[in-house]
This record gives sequence, structure tokens and C-alpha cells, in this order.
Amino acid sequence: MAAVRLRLTQEGVVFLLALVLFVIFAVTLDRFLTAGNLVALVRSVAILGILGLGMGLVVIGRGIDLAMVATMVVSVSWSLALADTGLPLGTALLIGLVFAIVVGLASGILIAYATIPAIFTTLAMGLIVYGSGRAWLFQVDVQNTPASSEFFDFLARATIFGVPMMIVAFAALALLVWALLKWTRFGRFVYATGDNPSAARVAGIPTRLLVVAQYVITAIIAYLAGLIMAAANSGMSTRVYNSTMIYDVLLVVVLGGIGLSGGRGGVRNVLVGTLLVGILLNGMTIFDIAYTQQNLIKSVILLIAIIIDSIVNPRDEQTAQQEQGDI
Repeated sequence: MAAVRLRLTQEGVVFLLALVLFVIFAVTLDRFLTAGNLVALVRSVAILGILGLGMGLVVIGRGIDLAMVATMVVSVSWSLALADTGLPLGTALLIGLVFAIVVGLASGILIAYATIPAIFTTLAMGLIVYGSGRAWLFQVDVQNTPASSEFFDFLARATIFGVPMMIVAFAALALLVWALLKWTRFGRFVYATGDNPSAARVAGIPTRLLVVAQYVITAIIAYLAGLIMAAANSGMSTRVYNSTMIYDVLLVVVLGGIGLSGGRGGVRNVLVGTLLVGILLNGMTIFDIAYTQQNLIKSVILLIAIIIDSIVNPRDEQTAQQEQGDI
């Protein structure tokens, strides 16, 4: 009889940890299995997961997008501010979408054609977007959704077979990104470019256009996540930009097993990372762990995940030389 070989992966370990944490919290915390808490957990998981899908896409392509939260906050806040002035909601939402696309285009062009490292480009872009939004596009910290808006009411309250619409949206986007990466030429090019940019260029892959497209898609995903967040909270708070959300998104991606060296991972990694981070954040909140201590715990976990990634996906000298300036 042939021996059955089990291959232990980071993805599998993270999934098991998520299950263990869920059981521990369910047993030790009285409020963990309550309907209200599970709904809150589901909402936080959905928004983090959607942002993780966008971040995962660019990380697979050997990039990073630190402007995602700024894009989400400003594009949706501006849309709501425009709707508050009397502009039809559909038109306001379209303007917000175009704004997000322009941000993605600007980041992608700077990274692909000006060859500015992605980490610096998107960090600066996030600061520019948020600063511009607060200076010229809206003045208040919280933009409320329009009263009696059927669109936002639908996102917040509708269900399909008992599943909240935001979870359905997360599942639909996950399926779409999975199909894009697995079954399209675009997806194959993203993996090829992330694995070896030089070889991809030699093979004739339009790597620069590919990079621009990745950041545009990521910006659109960030905008969609913002719409769901606004529906869940009846508005968008600009203070979200100053939170640790972008690091939570990075934690989802890296912890789930998507290699920072590019060319590895997929939607499944984002899902297991989202599951673990969502349960962890929810449990720490119920335990009433101070916000500063929560940030410390998440930072340590992120650092450990990066170390594990460097061990699981070692970089030889040739790869390191190719990566100079990429991230």
C-alpha cells in the first residue's frame, strides 16, 4: 500500500489555527457565539477579505498597495458628500468610482513607467489622496449615507438564503478574482511577472500595462469595499484612514500564505488569512484588550508571518537582484 504523504503548508496551518481559536473563544467567551457578535464578525471579515483580495492580487504580481484604505475612504466619502448636495446618488457613486480608477492609474503608471518602488509610490499616493480629500472634497469626519437609500439599505439588510448581502458580495468578488487569476491570460501573466519579471519581459508579456491594470483593479476593489463599509455603518468615517486597517489587510495576505516575493498564492490564501485575522480581532475586542496592545499583538504576528514567508519562499541572489526596486 502506497504511503499517504501529507504536505504541511502555511495555508493549512493558518486554517487549523483559525479553527482552534474559534473553539477556544466559543468555550471561554460568553458573548462570542451570540448572534450580534457573529454578525459583527461576519461584517469585519467581509470588508477585510474584500480588501485582501485586491492586496493579494498586486502582491502576487510582486507589488504592494498601501493606498488602498485612502482610496476607499476618499472615493466613497466624496460620493456621499456629492449625494448630500443633491446630486443623484447614481451619478455621485459613478464619480467616486472614476476617482478610484484615476488613483489606481496614477499609482500604476508611476510604478510601471517611472519605475518608482511600489511601497514608496503607494505610501505617498495614500497621503496625497487623503490630504486632497480633506482639503477640497469634503470637510466633515463622517459622511452619512443618504436617508432611505434603497441601494445602501439593500447592501446592509438584504439576504440571499439567509446569508447577508455583504458576505454574498465578498463571495462573488472572491469567485471573480479566482477565475481571473486561474482561467484568464491576465492571471497567467500576473503569476509569470511576479515569479520572474525579467523572463516575463523577454517572453513578450506587456509587464508595464499589466502592472497598471493590477493597480486599477485593486482601486476598484477598494471602492467596492468602501461601499459595503458605508452600508454596514450608515456612513463612511474618514478616521478609518488613520487606523491600522491597511496593516490588517497586509496581515490577511501575508498570514494566509501569499509570498511577498511574488508569483505565489491565490484567493484561497486570502480566505484563510481573513478567517484567522477576523476571529483574532473579534476575540481581542471581546476580551477588552486595549487598542494599543491589540496593535502590538498584530504587529508581532505580522513580523512572524513575514519571517515565515522568507523561510518558506527563500530568495537566492539572482532573485534578490531582480527584486531591487520592485517593492
